Amino acid sequence: MTTQEAVPATETLTFVAAVNRALDEALATDPAVVLWGEDIADGQGGGVFKTTAGLSSKYGDARVRSTPISESAIVGAAIGAALAGMRPVVEIMMMNFIAVAMDQITNHAAKQRYMSGGQRGVPLTIRTVAGANGGFGAQHSDMLEAWFAHTPGLKVVVPSTPHDAKGLLLSCIFDDDPCIFMESASLLYGAPAGPVPAAGERIPLGRANVVRSGSDVSVVTYGRPVHRALAVAERLAGEGIDVEVVDLRTISPLDVTTILESVARTKRAVIVHEAVGRFGVGAEVAAVLAEDLYGELLAPVRRVTGGFAPIPYAQNLESAVLPGEADIEDAVRKAVH
Repeated sequence: MTTQEAVPATETLTFVAAVNRALDEALATDPAVVLWGEDIADGQGGGVFKTTAGLSSKYGDARVRSTPISESAIVGAAIGAALAGMRPVVEIMMMNFIAVAMDQITNHAAKQRYMSGGQRGVPLTIRTVAGANGGFGAQHSDMLEAWFAHTPGLKVVVPSTPHDAKGLLLSCIFDDDPCIFMESASLLYGAPAGPVPAAGERIPLGRANVVRSGSDVSVVTYGRPVHRALAVAERLAGEGIDVEVVDLRTISPLDVTTILESVARTKRAVIVHEAVGRFGVGAEVAAVLAEDLYGELLAPVRRVTGGFAPIPYAQNLESAVLPGEADIEDAVRKAVH
């Protein structure tokens, strides 16, 4: 197993606790860091997912502030604060709700550096919970990373472990450009605890992680499917199929170098993501592979993605729409054989 960064781990935390720790460290490091969002202060419960629990009591309601239920107002005010020298970290409770603030994000935050001739950045981090988990329904369960990866000027980050959540979130907060930080609903609930970086240690944005080395096929993925891909890789290893798993971590900027290096070694690629397949991140990765490795691949690039449908409410139907281990295993077998 290899990794692309050498960020030491010092303690074990859950995904929620890792996010909370990153926010705590950022608030302690820089007085310009502020947190805004619906119900995030302790007086309102410390956030629906408890990722901000305890922080308003520690740093005061002026820096960790519950807001009205208006995503456009939250993001619009945060952009103004960022332009005035602050580093706002705003929470949009569920990613589907981010559509209400699309004008603020794509027309203002993303374009300020370009429209100011490089003179003004927008050091804004938007945290949001994305993806399906246990019956949230069609209006609360989407992975919408492709929307924002399609927008020049935005950075899009999807961690898959507590380790990456802490290190990547700190990098987002102290980046001088706007970042969309997506927290998987399935990883917030019941995911196992894991090691996290030491205080102050950051994971660079735009750098993928080879979480499992292999020689037969590269599985390129991010977020929750990383864990499913690793489970499939371990199972197939018993049959002599050696699977490499690449965790993108950052969707934009995309670490094309690591992707190409991996697939150039294995000569086969399977791309997996929870979002719908059409016009998604997997399509972009497949295009990169076709353009740069044409004639070198031993099999067609395969995609394993969510179905082109709204996420159902019923648990069995929700599971049917999402890519599972059986789907990944089938694609890997077809690529290899």
